[in-house]
Amino acid sequence: MYFEYGKKEIEYLKSKDKRLAEVIDKIGMIERKVDSDLFSSVVHHIIGQQISTKAQETVWQRMKDALGTVNASVILDAGADKLQSFGISYKKAEYITDFASKINDGSFDINAVENMSDEEAIKELSSLKGIGVWTAEMILLFCMQRPNILSFDDSAIQRGMRMVYHHRKINRKLFEKYRRRLSPYCSVASLYFWAVSGGAIPEMKDYAPKNK
Repeated sequence: MYFEYGKKEIEYLKSKDKRLAEVIDKIGMIERKVDSDLFSSVVHHIIGQQISTKAQETVWQRMKDALGTVNASVILDAGADKLQSFGISYKKAEYITDFASKINDGSFDINAVENMSDEEAIKELSSLKGIGVWTAEMILLFCMQRPNILSFDDSAIQRGMRMVYHHRKINRKLFEKYRRRLSPYCSVASLYFWAVSGGAIPEMKDYAPKNK
């Protein structure tokens, strides 16, 4: 399952931003996988904090292979020690089991999050141990498929924006200018900033000052 977008979002962004339009034309459509299950998405994102995408996928696959379905009751039955054996820190294992406990006892209403505004959902998810604003934003984009997510705290997004717009630095004021311009389809713009940051258009460079 991939993040859903199409002609409507593409045409809107191209009409609003000439440089992004050129990027979209060069790259074409982007397929980014999403996980529609909110519980497993939270667990997946906790696993992925401060490790490479490859390492995240390795641990996630081990967990799925060993546990089968990743849900609250299965996580609680496994316990933190078992989770740690898949290759994550004990702290992350505790975050995951704490989340499962909150789901199990009803103190965190996961279904309610689906119906919240972006701001409310980010605040609610950020109340969980191990979930900060950036992680909550990624969950909104890659699980809930919210259409208007652009993360200031994402270093690859900032790099992509520097490369597209030829800025040495993206400060909050500049970021908000672009966010307003690209709303209400910032999530699609994010996909292109990530692609540019990852080298999708080889001739594009990062304008950040070089560290001496």
